Amino acid sequence: MGFITEFKEFISKGNVLDLAVGVIIGAAFGKIVTSLTEDILMPVLGLVTGGIDFKNWFFALNGQSYKTIEDAKTAGAATINYGLFLNAIFYFIIIAFCVFLLVKVANRVKLRPLAAPVVEPGPTKEQVLLAEIRDALRNGSSRK
Repeated sequence: MGFITEFKEFISKGNVLDLAVGVIIGAAFGKIVTSLTEDILMPVLGLVTGGIDFKNWFFALNGQSYKTIEDAKTAGAATINYGLFLNAIFYFIIIAFCVFLLVKVANRVKLRPLAAPVVEPGPTKEQVLLAEIRDALRNGSSRK
């Protein structure tokens, strides 16, 4: 089988197409959740915490003090950005919760398969043969 033929066979399989659709939908869903987090939840969280901005929580490794991470980067200082790490954790928790809700709703909406009507199995070959013998004996005994 040629390389091109193998590639066509691989790409035309349903799993590859399903994966591609999943990646595209996942990217779009990620943008929605990012907007939800940055534009709606984080401002509310900042209001609740008294306007604390986690983005500028950092530690400069050169021992000096800087007002923002940008100031430290401009000065060429290496920083440990634990505030950005906290933001990443918040994003993860929010995304995980949104995915949980999405899966929960999808499982509820998913159509359950209809129960197939139960059909009783027919008689076995032996049962049919025995019934024929029985019927033949009945007919044979009634002739006498």
